[in-house]
Amino acid sequence: MFRTALLSAMLALVSYAAAAWLTHDFQVWTAEGARRLEVALQPVPAPSVSVDGPGIAPQALSQHLADGQSVTLVDFVYTRCQTVCLAMGSSFQQMQAALRERGGKVKLLSISFDGVHDTPGVLQAYASKLSADPALWRFVRVRDPQETQRLLADFQVVVVPDGRGDFEHNAAFLIIDQKGRLVRIFDYAEQQLALDYAQHLAGATAPAP
Repeated sequence: MFRTALLSAMLALVSYAAAAWLTHDFQVWTAEGARRLEVALQPVPAPSVSVDGPGIAPQALSQHLADGQSVTLVDFVYTRCQTVCLAMGSSFQQMQAALRERGGKVKLLSISFDGVHDTPGVLQAYASKLSADPALWRFVRVRDPQETQRLLADFQVVVVPDGRGDFEHNAAFLIIDQKGRLVRIFDYAEQQLALDYAQHLAGATAPAP
């Protein structure tokens, strides 16, 4: 009986330690939660993958994001998507309207991970359909598939081909600071929270005039 009790106690201790490690000392209980916590604790620099888009000549994404002035709200989409991307687009439309009223140094950027299909012309038509104002909301693609995978891996964005030409992917708003670093991730249902945080970050760390 004593041996059984001792083994049970040891098993419980090991389980507790494993759970604590897997959940960052019980601060998170899911992989998505862990991803967000890790980013908040250790910002992730945007990789120097090449992007282009409507009105945007080929350039490094890190260069495009790190302008020293603006905070950027980023989502990942592809133009043929008929599900979550439409919801993300609607959220960005609402954010765009709010930014017009509030002002401030916050930009919106939609990144296509379907670079072969989503050429600058296709992205321009998509942006027009969403009434995107290029002064606030831009669209880019990553042309090279290997660079696409690098970007997705660095930002921990999950994209899985469904075998029918479409993709399954997670949806979130990524906050990029003025130095081009991913500093926060918000669920797509946290639209207002993401926008408020981006505007707070832009105001709190804006360079002195």
